[in-house]
Amino acid sequence: MGRPEPAGQHPRLPRYIEKTLAETKVPNAVTSVLADYRGYDTMFETSVIFTAGIAVMMLLRRSR
Repeated sequence: MGRPEPAGQHPRLPRYIEKTLAETKVPNAVTSVLADYRGYDTMFETSVIFTAGIAVMMLLRRSR
């Protein structure tokens, strides 16, 4: 594993800032990165969190 880079110094950051509107048509850079550039990653992370929440609810429910 490499060392984490300080905030604001990621090598792709200037490209995202400069071209996000032209490539994604989304004015918010954070939204465009999460939705367009990393869409599948975000979708699967959300699915894992949802599945974990359902599992916890099933484990904690009370039986009658």
